[in-house]
Amino acid sequence: MFSLARRLLGAPLRRTEADAERLPSLEALPILSSDALSSVAYATEAALGVLILAGSQALQLSLPITAAIVLLIGIVVLSYRQTIEAYPQGGGSYVVARENLGTGPSLVAAAALLVDYTLTAAVSLMAGTQALTSLVPGLLPLETPIALLLLVLVGWANLRGVKEAGRAFAIPTYAFVVMVALLALFGLQNLVFAHGFSPDAPPLVKAVEPLGIFLILRAFSSGCSAMTGIEAIANGVKVFREPAAKRAQRTMLVMGTMLALMFLAVSGLGWLYGVAPDPDRTVLAQIGLRVFGAGSPLFWALQITTLLILALAANTAFAGFPRLAAMLAQDRFLPRQMAWIGDRLVFQNGISVLLLAAGLVIVVCEGNTTVAVNLYALGVFTAFTLSQAGMVVRWWRLRTAGWLGRLLMNALGSITTFVVLIVIVVSKFDEGAWTVVIAIPLLVAVLRRIHHRYSVVYRAISLKPGDDLSLTLPQRRDPVGNTSLVWMASWSRPTLEALRYATTVSDRVVGVWVCSQDDDRAQIAAQWAQSVGDQRGFELRLLESPYASLLDPFVDFVAQEEQLHPEETFTIVMPMGIPRYRFDHLLLNQRGDNMRRCLDAHRSRVFTLVRYYLPA
Repeated sequence: MFSLARRLLGAPLRRTEADAERLPSLEALPILSSDALSSVAYATEAALGVLILAGSQALQLSLPITAAIVLLIGIVVLSYRQTIEAYPQGGGSYVVARENLGTGPSLVAAAALLVDYTLTAAVSLMAGTQALTSLVPGLLPLETPIALLLLVLVGWANLRGVKEAGRAFAIPTYAFVVMVALLALFGLQNLVFAHGFSPDAPPLVKAVEPLGIFLILRAFSSGCSAMTGIEAIANGVKVFREPAAKRAQRTMLVMGTMLALMFLAVSGLGWLYGVAPDPDRTVLAQIGLRVFGAGSPLFWALQITTLLILALAANTAFAGFPRLAAMLAQDRFLPRQMAWIGDRLVFQNGISVLLLAAGLVIVVCEGNTTVAVNLYALGVFTAFTLSQAGMVVRWWRLRTAGWLGRLLMNALGSITTFVVLIVIVVSKFDEGAWTVVIAIPLLVAVLRRIHHRYSVVYRAISLKPGDDLSLTLPQRRDPVGNTSLVWMASWSRPTLEALRYATTVSDRVVGVWVCSQDDDRAQIAAQWAQSVGDQRGFELRLLESPYASLLDPFVDFVAQEEQLHPEETFTIVMPMGIPRYRFDHLLLNQRGDNMRRCLDAHRSRVFTLVRYYLPA
């Protein structure tokens, strides 16, 4: 099983290769912008699908709605460029809200983004599948299995590592951009030399709803699905090569410009050619037929690149969801294993959770995007609003050079996105938005509950001032002939109990600590000296791991000691906190359980668990 995983995902990468996994702007753009850029394939259609309810004449409002959304794109892009400058290590909504608005708003932003990332992955893959079935109608009954297959392929590419994902997704993303540009150029040529700029009348459709402000707002909120994924660049600054912040700012501007122009081109051509929603053919495909012709290779290229980018747009979620989950885990709002970096230097647990969650959405929706599209703009605009509000508070508090202009820019972003958020909630509430309105507070409650349990558990196992930290080997007349190798992951009550047990069964106690990048080696050594002083029989080993794994160095150390000293008996001693509540098992001992399985696989003979029972 282990060797199969290695073949599928690739050999482990050294930590020193992390910088090599950072990408130039040309490769980072498709990773972080595929969701936003691909939305032009369905955003115009989403708006037209609402306007057509008021009859054919209502479709002429698509251009004013598109112009309003393009203006909104500009405001949000300029606002997020400031966020990138202020937070060069990654300034997503969670980070900005946490530092400027407090814990509550930051958790709302985080919950909204987790929901949005999940829906983004599912919607993009389902929309890609629909592009394929529009080209090959015989595949309609297989929409759900095809979407799930695409999900697995995208997840696999991300589990192999960031660089592989960038290379895999760069060509389809740029190919789609080129095809939309060709669509606009050929369409402009046709308008100038043949068609003219007088719009065709759309197919006659009777109104089933009156044309009023509420319906226009619904169409606007549907068209705002074009803006999902814009924040991904601010979240993923660390993906870029140095100078990362400058590269991210430039990429944000390029992405915003491309998105606005592509969206305008599709909506404008649709209006001029009198295109209306068709259940058997997408709006983009109808435009492609008018511009390129049914038998043209360019039409097939447009459809295939649309399929590919819609399928690969889910990668934005796979780039953002694991990083956000890791930040929440580091702040103890999610189980800490969500922050573990796998052998391929990616947050593999976050990727796996997203695979399961997006797969569930695809199965529930049966491969149909109609319901899901109505939901996932709500989460992203919640995050937009809180992020920009947080930046307003930051500028007001710091008042650095040019702070007033920056504050006004972010205030404009916050107000406009908040207005859009209210429009989405009101206009889409009965169409499924109520589920997200309920889901976000529930998810916030879960995050708070996890944090509370972590506080209780860590308070129970933490060493406190006045605790007896001394360790002493008893004086024995005859040597026991046993050495204890104690796995140490932290200075805590369970660790101290394990060390004390080791002194009762051994002549020699070796504390082994595999250091992560965040560990303070001097502090670890000082704490060890405080406990054992200069006593003989005690030894501290601080191991370095060239890879992400903190388990393999300990397992290798045990094997090496057993080979070097075959005459000795080695007891591997592992501390384990035993919680009183079943849920707490998700918060504790996950790495310890994995360590035990690794040692079992290497057939280490004597293995002792020292259990520390937490108070209720």
